[in-house]
Amino acid sequence: MTLSINTPASASASQAELAATLLRVTSGVWFLLHAGLKIFVFTPAGTVGFFQSIGLPGPLAYVVILAELLGGLALIAGYRTRIVALGLSVILLGSIYAPHFSAGFFFSNEGGGWEFPAFWAITLWALALLGDGAYALGKR
Repeated sequence: MTLSINTPASASASQAELAATLLRVTSGVWFLLHAGLKIFVFTPAGTVGFFQSIGLPGPLAYVVILAELLGGLALIAGYRTRIVALGLSVILLGSIYAPHFSAGFFFSNEGGGWEFPAFWAITLWALALLGDGAYALGKR
């Protein structure tokens, strides 16, 4: 069974462009918020300590913070959306492995499960397939 909405092809194409833009900008803002959390709430030193406490190299915390900042800005601007989305999904997959996987699936579990990072990674893969969307710096 196919659901069909009677709209011209150009209308559905522009709706897809706007949908990609919504995913792109929202994900970009979320990455900026997560970077801000690591900088202003946990502090970079605290984030390094947390990474070390779960068996990750401390300097990786700085890489993650920088990737979230620059990647978030790139997504908001629509700069190399496909590549940035795939790159940021690696951070989310890493967060599933450490520390969230041991907490179980649901993010409401103590320690936060891997439900949210998995959903966000899949969202980024969808964005990588969709591309820049409307109002993007990378639009040709």
